[in-house]
Amino acid sequence: MIKRPNVLKSLSLHSKSKLSKVNSLEMTETWNHAALIVIGMQKDFIHEESPVRIKGGKDIVPNVIKAVEIARQRGILVVWVVREHDPLGRDVELFRRERYTAGKVGPSCIGSKGAELVDGLVFKEGDYKLVKTRFSAFFSTHLHSVLQGAGINTLVVTGVQTPNCIRQTVFDAVALDYQHVTVLVDATAAATPDIHLANVFDIKNIGVATPTVQEWSGIKA
Repeated sequence: MIKRPNVLKSLSLHSKSKLSKVNSLEMTETWNHAALIVIGMQKDFIHEESPVRIKGGKDIVPNVIKAVEIARQRGILVVWVVREHDPLGRDVELFRRERYTAGKVGPSCIGSKGAELVDGLVFKEGDYKLVKTRFSAFFSTHLHSVLQGAGINTLVVTGVQTPNCIRQTVFDAVALDYQHVTVLVDATAAATPDIHLANVFDIKNIGVATPTVQEWSGIKA
């Protein structure tokens, strides 16, 4: 990974830098045109005993719960983006297929315990569930048409992990011209803080807001 001296320090998860304040204000919008996208917060990707867990995932669970609570209070659409794979891995990326064999339950298989949301996160009436089989929530899914149909132009993204599903989804959202795209930096995570912050650096550089959950909670529509 390319080292970016001094830059990563300025992206501290708890800092309130000038850039973060400016970008977070830019996404202020009436909340009925916003959606909270919660990606990959499933037991297989969070629980410590899972072979495919994201090391930083467990630490952000309370902040993701808080973000969902704020979204519900504001009337923001909550979109749960999950993986639910064929038991034989026929819909999985080629590099992952070795984990799916007959008689063995692979990561986030349909109907498995590992595919469930982690404790504390609950699907409720009015939420929307989207199943994906690749990194981006937009790739080969109907997410864009659903959001367009609901008049959504503002996206707030949480979950795991930053260099893969978060990054790809956010870059696609920008390419699709969503007016306001935000990544909550302490409600997203990667395998290490350095990997997370390096990707946040790139995400900020394409005009995406990167406030903390606390900063985002203070934004008034």
